[in-house]
Parts: sequence; C-alpha cells; structure tokens
Amino acid sequence: MKKITLVTGLAFALVLPVAAVAKPNPDRGDKRAAQAECKALRGHTAATHEAFRALQKSFVACVKAKSSEEAKEEQSAHTNASQECRTERNADRDAFNEKYGTNANKRNAFGKCVSQKAKAKEAAADEQDQEDAAEQKNAAKECATERDADADAFREKYGTNANKRNAFGKCVSQTARENETEQA
Repeated sequence: MKKITLVTGLAFALVLPVAAVAKPNPDRGDKRAAQAECKALRGHTAATHEAFRALQKSFVACVKAKSSEEAKEEQSAHTNASQECRTERNADRDAFNEKYGTNANKRNAFGKCVSQKAKAKEAAADEQDQEDAAEQKNAAKECATERDADADAFREKYGTNANKRNAFGKCVSQTARENETEQA
C-alpha cells in the first residue's frame, strides 16, 4: 500500500510542473480577436493587402499566430494582475477588501481585483496591437508611394534575394520599425 501511495505521489509531482508550464490554449475569444487584428493588418487598400501578403503569408497563418499571441497576452495579464493584487492585499487587507469586495462579507475582493486588473492589461495590449497595425498600414502606403516613383531603384534599395522580389515586404517591415523607434 505504501508503494502505491509513493508511486502515485511521485507521478503527481512530475505531472503538476508540466501542466503548469503548458502552452496557453487559444479559445474562441482569442480567435475572434486574432481575426479582427488580422483584418486590421490586411487593411482595405492594395498597398496594405500586398504588405499583408508579403509579411503574413496568408490570413489563416496570421489568425493562427495572432490567436496564440492573444492567449499568451491573456495568461500574462492574469498572472501579473494576480501578483499585483496579492501585493496590494498584503499591504492592508481591510482596505483591500473594502475597495474590491462586492458581497456582504467582502470575501470576493481578490477575484474582483484580479478580474479588473487583468481586463485593463488585456485592453492595453489590444490597444498596442491596433497601434502596430496602423503603423504597418502607414508603412505600406509609404512604401507603395516610393515604389511607384521608381520601381527599379526601389527593388535595388530594399530587395535582398536574387530577383529582388521581396523588396516591398522588406520596405514595409523596415519602415514600420523606423517609425516605431521615432515615436519612442
């Protein structure tokens, strides 16, 4: 009997750390947010469509990558919010319960705190994603204008492969990075 208990205990000890480090699994909300983000990245003009194809390969690949990012953002926001709430609660438990608690005995304060802070962090991450999409669209428009002025010079300046066909994608990513560093 002791051997069975010992083996079971060891099995749980090995399984729990693996489950704790498991990759976040995107849910429907993450996929919807990813689809919206990919639609924003794709834009409505020919230049933004071309930049999207050059940088993302396909809409399905974009959604898959972005839904994974959304799930990671959600997990990170929840973890950070939990740590912040724990620190705040440890500083003054009564004030914490009064601030966040909503039921009669204020025992739900920690969950309400985590929920509020996690939602705020997710909203900030989504806002950053929208800003990045806008920067990419602006970069695509700038590159399309530059390419229209002199296509051969454009390919020579930005193209890196043998036939210089990757020039537009390289231009968009470089211009978006430059614009981002200028704003920072």
